[in-house]
Amino acid sequence: MTTAYDPAKEGAQMAFDGRMSYGDYLQLDKILTAQHTWSDTHDEMLFIIQHQTSELWMRLAIHELEAARAAMLTGRRRPAFKMLARVARIFEQLNSAWDVLRTMTPSDYTAFRDKLGQSSGFQSYQYRKIEFMLGNRNPAMLRPHEHRDDLTQMLTAELAQPSLYDVALRLLAVHVDVPEAVLNRDLSHPYEASDAVREAWATVYRAPEDHWELYELAEKLVDFEDYFRRWRFNHVTTVERVIGFKRGTGGTGGVNYLKRMLDVELFPELWHLRTEL
Repeated sequence: MTTAYDPAKEGAQMAFDGRMSYGDYLQLDKILTAQHTWSDTHDEMLFIIQHQTSELWMRLAIHELEAARAAMLTGRRRPAFKMLARVARIFEQLNSAWDVLRTMTPSDYTAFRDKLGQSSGFQSYQYRKIEFMLGNRNPAMLRPHEHRDDLTQMLTAELAQPSLYDVALRLLAVHVDVPEAVLNRDLSHPYEASDAVREAWATVYRAPEDHWELYELAEKLVDFEDYFRRWRFNHVTTVERVIGFKRGTGGTGGVNYLKRMLDVELFPELWHLRTEL
């Protein structure tokens, strides 16, 4: 007769009265009791968990982007490269999440959509911060968050800091000419592509062996934006598949609004220079 396996005999901890357990460390009681459905429909749980987990991944993305920017500002480029690589993988995870949400049909979503009220992913303050951190800065986008002073202050403070791309351009300017107007621009406004900056990055790409760290930095940024663009595209196709061309719950144009976002380039010169090489 086979004896049942007892992990305690190999030293596994089995008693946790007054001791740190797995659930304690991760505060699972808080996380796993945060899924409050507003209807009795089956698919609302999927919808809630999809968005909650996306917000958790965005929380980590912000953590990594803030650390990467701080590292770059202090000249620690190699640690920043690792953080940027991790952010790209985070957005790979966010992309995979759309595959799960796409199992929800239009009929499934319609059954509980009215329970959302005016709530919408458009109002995600973490996503807004990520966009601001990356340089897509539009002060008008503070308005959806004005009902909370803490969020307005947090996002306004972000607009006063250099974006990740601004910091990258400062590193570029140490070795290659970058116009002062670009380096000293109004940080609260969106970045505008510059022919001179494109040529500066092209200099790096024409002789990567002479500018290896800048070359690696550029490719890390392109890699991240690649995944970020895929995330936006998957967002568009998922929304179109589920609600067609209805307006979004938050009042946006739905698919039409999301499609406009596909045209936004975060690091434009790094894409445009490829035509000239």
